[in-house]
Amino acid sequence: MLFWRHGRTAWNVERRFQGQTDIELDEVGHAQAERAGRVLASLNPDVVVASDLRRAADTAGYLSRACGVPVDHDEGLRERHGGSWEGLTGNELFARWPTGYAMMDIPDGETIAAVGDRMTEAVDKALARTPAGGLLVVVSHGAALRVVIARMLGLADEQREVLGPLSNCCWSVLGTRRDHWRLMEHNAASLPEPVVLSDDT
Repeated sequence: MLFWRHGRTAWNVERRFQGQTDIELDEVGHAQAERAGRVLASLNPDVVVASDLRRAADTAGYLSRACGVPVDHDEGLRERHGGSWEGLTGNELFARWPTGYAMMDIPDGETIAAVGDRMTEAVDKALARTPAGGLLVVVSHGAALRVVIARMLGLADEQREVLGPLSNCCWSVLGTRRDHWRLMEHNAASLPEPVVLSDDT
C-alpha cells in the first residue's frame, strides 16, 4: 500500500494552515504531480483513491492518466478540519495560540481521533476492493496521512509524531509481514530498491 501526499500549493509556500480549505495546486505542484504520477504508474497500481479536495484530486489525476486506473474520491480522506486556524500562517497561529499550536490542539477544529477514525474507515474500504497482492494508492494530505499510517502500524494517535513529515508529492510505502503492517519507506520521492527480507528475521 502506498500513501501519497498532494503536490505543492501557494499556501504551502506561505506556510498557511490549509485544513479543508479547497486550495489548488500551484505551477510547481502540477509539475511535481505529473513527474511523480509517471514514476508511480510503473508500479501498476490496482486501486487509486483520493481526497476530494482539489489539491489531492488533481494530484491523483496525474497518476490515473499515466496508468489508466480511475480515481475514486472519498471525503473521508480529507485533511484535518482546522476551524479558525485555516488560512493563518504558522507565525500567526503561534502568536494567538502558543500552547495550542505547539500541541496542534485546534480549539474549534477536528480532533486527531476523529481524523484517524474516518481515514482508517476510508482506507479499509479501499483495501477491501484491492485484489490480493495488489497495490492500493491513497492520495491525501500530510497530517491526515501521518495519523492513518501510525494507526496501521499499531501506534497510538499521540505517537504519530515519530513519523517525520511528508513533503509535497512524496509518499510512504507499507507492506505486510506475518499479517502485520510495517513501514517500508517514508517521505520517498523515488522507487524503492529491492529489500532482502531475510536479513532481519
